[in-house]
Amino acid sequence: MKLQGVLPALVTPFDASNNINFDAMADIIEHQLKAGVSGFVGMGTTGENYALSDDERLQVLGFLRETVGDRGTLIAGANGGCTSEVIDRIKAVRDTGYTNILVAPPYYALPSQEELINHYEQILEAVQDINVVLYNYPVRTNVEVGYDVLETFKDHERVIGIKESSGDLLRGIRIGTDYKDNYQLSCGSDDQAFDFFIWGATSWICGPANCFPDQICEFYRRFTAGDRDGAQAIMQSLFPVIAQMEEGKFIQKVKYGCELAGFNPGGCRAPLLPLTDDEKRRFRAAFEAING
Repeated sequence: MKLQGVLPALVTPFDASNNINFDAMADIIEHQLKAGVSGFVGMGTTGENYALSDDERLQVLGFLRETVGDRGTLIAGANGGCTSEVIDRIKAVRDTGYTNILVAPPYYALPSQEELINHYEQILEAVQDINVVLYNYPVRTNVEVGYDVLETFKDHERVIGIKESSGDLLRGIRIGTDYKDNYQLSCGSDDQAFDFFIWGATSWICGPANCFPDQICEFYRRFTAGDRDGAQAIMQSLFPVIAQMEEGKFIQKVKYGCELAGFNPGGCRAPLLPLTDDEKRRFRAAFEAING
């Protein structure tokens, strides 16, 4: 499986009763496909996977697969607090039709690197008809997918890539050079995307693509066509709004961006609170500077 292009980390829209709004989700998906995305990651961080029940997660993933069909690569997030829970969720996701799974370290347990290696080994042994994309996001999990883990699985045929969301560009550079023949590198640090592609990333798993798919897909097209100056200019225009997202309330700002783009994503589930009027004002100004 090739990790290529722009893969939006899909939001989960909610209606006024806080139920999943599948009509809004379909609108957002179709808009992004029209812009040129390569596929989607469902039930990742931006999709508020932690706030949905197991049944809701499978409903979202089933709807995503049905809506996209063969028009893009699909990856499902399947995380949890312990190894057995993650394995059960991966089996359920696989039975929904997914073969590509994004797996971060278990939250709260704080496994050592040895324990994290064992965690992934158990997953690969228990579910043998899936591809695993490692997910390094220590800000969320407080555990690094360290180089011991990368060394252990560098020749495993079903550990196909890593989404690097640490914010540490040096890690991205090292993975893109030392492990270029072992892992497909996907950018997960949106404000560093241009640098990631310079150092060997082939894809961008991207929350902001929910509300800026045209610009982000154009960035990818220009970069892969060899127009680095053009790609850099697009990233320079996007940087102020992406930097705002990275300051905090990321998911709320992605959803507000979808609203400003004409969609109906609703709010976020608790504990996340809505943006304040001042936060909306600042974000809207950055959004309109890009979209006019």
